[in-house]
Amino acid sequence: MGAGRLYTAVAAGGFRRYATYRAATAAGVFTNTAFGIILVYTYLALWDEKPHLGGYDQAQAVTYVWLGQCLYATLAIQGGGAEKDLMERIRTGEIAIDLYRPADLQLWWLSIDLGRSLFQMLGRGVIPFVFGAVFFPMALPTDAATWAAFLVALLLATLVSFGIRYLVALSVFWLMDGMGVSQALAITGIFFSGMTLPLNVFPGGLGEVVRVLPWAALIQLPADVLMGETAPLGAYVFQGAWAVALLAAGRLLQTAATRRVVVQGG
Repeated sequence: MGAGRLYTAVAAGGFRRYATYRAATAAGVFTNTAFGIILVYTYLALWDEKPHLGGYDQAQAVTYVWLGQCLYATLAIQGGGAEKDLMERIRTGEIAIDLYRPADLQLWWLSIDLGRSLFQMLGRGVIPFVFGAVFFPMALPTDAATWAAFLVALLLATLVSFGIRYLVALSVFWLMDGMGVSQALAITGIFFSGMTLPLNVFPGGLGEVVRVLPWAALIQLPADVLMGETAPLGAYVFQGAWAVALLAAGRLLQTAATRRVVVQGG
């Protein structure tokens, strides 16, 4: 089997695996929709007091909310993607089996995560987004080119998200347990990605810092591309640079980690 077919099959396996959790998917759709409604009314009240906050009008703010709910599980904003399984395999020592596979470790887990992301987008993300578009005023583009540009930004966001989470997972080679780093990932993900508030709302120096961190590539930039608030090329350069940097860092850390594999319990 060629490398392309191998990783495509791995991605398809990741998609099928998450597709089996139908009850969890239905619960996720309900949760994201409920939280979306709560956030929308919170945003509307805030934008009533501060019109054009962060450069958005109310329709754009509402669009941002529903896009965030759509991408929450797709991009594993607070963790819970393929890195969770990788951490467990490192902790138990099963990673040794993975290292003997005739496949690249990073590409293997990236393929799994891409399959997971695609399912979470279709199975859990689309319904809340469509619900928002039906029941709330949203600033959505009418031309196919903008939607295509958004999909490219979304793909790059997926790579950046994996890059962050892969580095976190590899830290378990040294820490021996992923509980602490998983909690740190959840906190940083929800805050720095703009899941709570758009990053362009953050004031002063804090705003300047959060907008250059890799988490800005996850929700803020895809949202701005979708709503025509930023040029797609500039967004792609930012996202692509972080994707390359994070994946390269993951490759280096992987090399260092696999030189000192410790299998717990023998």
